[in-house]
Amino acid sequence: MRRKRATVLTYGTFDLFHSGHVRLLARLAKLGNRLIVGCSTDAFNATKGKTCIMPFEARAEILAACRYVDEVFPEERWDQKRGDVQRFSADIFAMGSDWTGKFDDLSDLCRVVYLPRTENISTTEIKKLVLAAGVSPPGAIGAATAA
Repeated sequence: MRRKRATVLTYGTFDLFHSGHVRLLARLAKLGNRLIVGCSTDAFNATKGKTCIMPFEARAEILAACRYVDEVFPEERWDQKRGDVQRFSADIFAMGSDWTGKFDDLSDLCRVVYLPRTENISTTEIKKLVLAAGVSPPGAIGAATAA
């Protein structure tokens, strides 16, 4: 099956990269022939009240190594998406279904798609297990104070 000639743009934090992330990226990649991922920076996540286990650089490196991803760039603020759609000439803007309706305003520039998340796996749940076990990976945010 040939993929349509289209650039797909998505965003996410991608902390504690897991099979749900891989499956989502695979489904996104099938929507076109080029997948570009905006990875939320640590500073941007802080404005959302989110703390990552893995620092931005590690998350971006993992994404860039994923065979489904063609390019990774930093997501630094909420309002950059419209400009990114134009900058990358995105044909499709795609997000997980937990964002349904939130980015419909971009439909004047491209097709907006919301895909279901992978069932029975979530970064939030993995993070709870890791933190409950007192595990702090080297280089993690706050690792120096976790001792």
